[in-house]
Parts: sequence; C-alpha cells; structure tokens
Amino acid sequence: MEEINALFSGFAVAMTPFNLLLMLVGVTLGVIIGVLPGLGGANGIAILLPLTFTMPPTSAIIMLSCIYWGALFGGAITSVLFNIPGEPWSVATTFDGYPMARNGKAGEALTAAFTSSFVGAFFAIVMITFLAPLVAKFALQFGPPEFFSVYLLTFCSFVGMNKGSPFKTISAMMLGFALATVGMDTVTGQLRLTFGNPELMRGFDFLIAVIGLFGIGEILLSMEEGLAFQGAAAKIRGKVVWETWKQLPKYWATSLRSCLIGCWMGITPGGATPASFMAYGVAKRVSKEGDKFGTGKMEGIVAPETAAHAAGTAALLPMLSLGIPGSPTAAVLLGGLLIWGLQPGPLLFVEKPDFVWGLIASMYLGNLAGLFVVLTCVPLFASILRIPFSIIAPVIIVICAVGAYTVHNAMFDVWLMLGFGVLGYVFKKLDYPMAPMVLALVLGDRAEDSFRQSMLFSQGSLDIFFSNYLVGAITTLALVLLFWPLIGKVIGKKKAAAA
Repeated sequence: MEEINALFSGFAVAMTPFNLLLMLVGVTLGVIIGVLPGLGGANGIAILLPLTFTMPPTSAIIMLSCIYWGALFGGAITSVLFNIPGEPWSVATTFDGYPMARNGKAGEALTAAFTSSFVGAFFAIVMITFLAPLVAKFALQFGPPEFFSVYLLTFCSFVGMNKGSPFKTISAMMLGFALATVGMDTVTGQLRLTFGNPELMRGFDFLIAVIGLFGIGEILLSMEEGLAFQGAAAKIRGKVVWETWKQLPKYWATSLRSCLIGCWMGITPGGATPASFMAYGVAKRVSKEGDKFGTGKMEGIVAPETAAHAAGTAALLPMLSLGIPGSPTAAVLLGGLLIWGLQPGPLLFVEKPDFVWGLIASMYLGNLAGLFVVLTCVPLFASILRIPFSIIAPVIIVICAVGAYTVHNAMFDVWLMLGFGVLGYVFKKLDYPMAPMVLALVLGDRAEDSFRQSMLFSQGSLDIFFSNYLVGAITTLALVLLFWPLIGKVIGKKKAAAA
C-alpha cells in the first residue's frame, strides 16, 4: 500500500505540462537514435546529457529515460524493414521480423514488435514498483562466479534449445569467442591477436560487427539476387494494428515467459541482448511451430522484443537501489545522477522520494508515450518498403558506414564493417547461423573476465561455481540446457521401450 501511495505522488510530479512535453521530445529523439545504426541508447543519452544540466534533476532524468524508451522501440524498425539491427538487442528481432516484411507483412511485424516491447517494459516497471527492496537484497549476492554462471546459462540455452545443427551452432559460437579475444587483455593488459596493428588494440566492436553482418551482408545477398526486394509491394491498411492485436493474445505464454527471462537478465544483470537471444531460443524450442521460426513467425518477434524491453527496464532497478548500473545506458544515467548531486542507493528512496517515485511514474507514462508515437507512425515506417531497392540500398550503405565510423571516429572501423559484411554473406550462403557468433562476440570477453576472476578467487578450483545455492542452481540449469537434446533422446527411448 505504501508503494501505491508513493507512486500516486510520483504521478503528480511527472504529470506537469513541462515534464509531459519532455517525455514526447525524449521518446521522439530516442526513436531516431534507435533507428540509426551505431548510435544506441547509451551513446545518444551521453551526447544529449549536457542539454539537461540546466533542468531540475527530476525533469532531466525523465527526458533521458524517455530517450531510452524511444531507443528501445526504435531499434526494431530497421531490424524489421532492412535486417539491420538499430540496437544490439534487436538482432534476434531480425530473424522473423525481416522475413515477415519480405512477405508483405511489415505493418503486422512492427505492430507486434512495438506492442511486445510495451508489454515487456510495463511488466518490468510493475516489478520495480513492488519488488524493489527484495530485488535489491538479492542482487547484492552477485559476484564474478554468479556473473559467469549467468553467461554460461545464456550460451548453453542457445546451444541446447536450438533445433538446428549443433555442429554449426557451436562452430559459429567458437568463431565469435575467437573474435572476442582480439585486443587488450583486461586482466593482464597484454595484447592478443593484434599482429602489430594498433587499430586492433580495442578489439572488434559489437555494433560494427552487427552492422556489417546483418546490414552489408543482406545488401550483398540482395545484389546477387538482382536487387530484388520482396517486401516492396507491402501495403498497410488502417486496421492493421487492430488485426495484429487480435492475434497477440494467443502468445500470452510466450510473453509471460519472455517477461520473466528479461527481468531476470536485467536485474542480475545479464543485459537486454542475451535476454532477447535466450527468449527467442526458448520460444523456438517450446513452440509447436518452432521449426518454422526464421521464416516470418509473429511469435519469433514477440519473444525477443518482450524480453529485451523487460531486461532494459529492469536494469534500472539495481542502478537506483544499489548504485550498480545494470546496462551501459544505466551507467550513463548513473553519471547524470552524480552530476546532479544525487547518490544512487537505498538511501535515495528515503532522502529523495519525490525524485525516485517521479522517475518510476515517468516510466509508466514514457512507455505509453513511446507506444503511441511508434504505432501512429507504423504506416510511415512500412511505406519505406515501397522505395525501389536500387535507390534505398546506397542509402543503407551510407548510413551503415556513418554508423560504423561514429563508434570510434575511425576509418578502420568502416573497413571492418565491410569485412564483417562479407563474412555475413558467406554465413548465409553456407546456411550457418549468425546469432550464436554475435552472442559470443558480445558476451565472450565479459564471460572470460568473470571466469578468470572466479579462478583467482578459488585458486583454480571449479568448485566455486557450486559454492552456494545461487551460483550452483544457475550452473546446474545451464548444464541441463546444454545437454537437453541428449536428455530428450534418452527420455524418448525409455518411453518407446516402455510402450
């Protein structure tokens, strides 16, 4: 009851005309940031942070958080329309979103993505409102072993839950791990696999790899097919949103499961990107139409978008309650709070209740504003498909090149993007999955750091991954998921023998 009363007082703070205007401005800017490859929510907020220094702290954080919501929504737009993830967590959305667009269902795909995003974020906001004290206490128990076990769970779930060739999945993931090791070793400071090239000291940036693999790779494949773009004839009727909403309730189990996965990965924190991959993998394994995933199934959009937004929103909880950012964007917001003289942590709820609950109330309103902005523009976004591909392809290449260059302001990154584009083309021609490689590339270095820190603590003993109920449960679940195909075969043989 106390939380509800505090939330109503937060709505009184958030619903001033000035703050409502900032919400709309923030969401619109965020959608633009999410659409542009290479920027991302964290970079966009960092760029716009100086604009908020003259604002009251509550208004400033409301605007910045709404930029975050907009970026979360916007990342799905280019993923669905052009197979280019505007944000890292939108990679899994391309698997079924882009095929739907090519099949002439761009409006349905975007509506499903935006609505699922709203549901995932709303679930996480409700959780933040009512479970903050319990979650804060739980998150304090996480150290390097727990972090590694979460990453292990992500990798194993993708291998064990994938119905495709395990050899191809593991091979792609191993290549991702190898690419993740390039650069400076964060533990010892030594250079690895740089071959004397100073440009490789910073390693392969995830966004550059994603832009090349999915954006340039798709362009090359389309050029081979004679610049044909199958989604060009897509038409959007005014009732497409309502028709899509009528279909979404039958995926309620997928939405609920993805919400739980997303909140878990956001709080621990695993992050929105592994949450989207894990939710997609689980949905593909559980669904009766799992073998059709990747051909344009709406359920393949609902799962990753719901989980990604739940994780992205839930990541703000440890930032507010513990001062521990659960994502890069949360880290930027944490820096803003410190600049405004606010110290995140348990005392923030006591010393600045108007600020905290005003921010939580703005999450509800900002998420609703984001859904309104993107849904009203669905026909506009889908109409992009009517532009001839011979015209839009050079524009996409230029946007990708600009996005790759702005990551580090280095021309070398543009050449890297082209190299990853060729690799993506080869993967598609050989029918190798790119998702496991992308997942290993983004999480490989983090998993390695957590593993090596754990080994230092335990003096080389693997028992540390079973040292308490929390890390032991996560590690055991990861191993079960890894060997799930073999377990399923054994169970199937026993049932057949019994019959």
